Amino acid sequence: MTAEEYYNLGNEFRAKGDYRQALNNYMEAIELDPDSPAVVAKEIVENILNYYCKQMYNP
Repeated sequence: MTAEEYYNLGNEFRAKGDYRQALNNYMEAIELDPDSPAVVAKEIVENILNYYCKQMYNP
């Protein structure tokens, strides 16, 4: 798959609320293309998780 395909798949998972799968796909996209828009999308998902799941980051 291409970086763009991983990015689009990540967007689909994010829209469904499956943030784990979204992050996995964004990270694959970033590995293939460090300048991918997945970089920003990954940051957005991490911010969402940090806001809603603080215990994940601060046990």
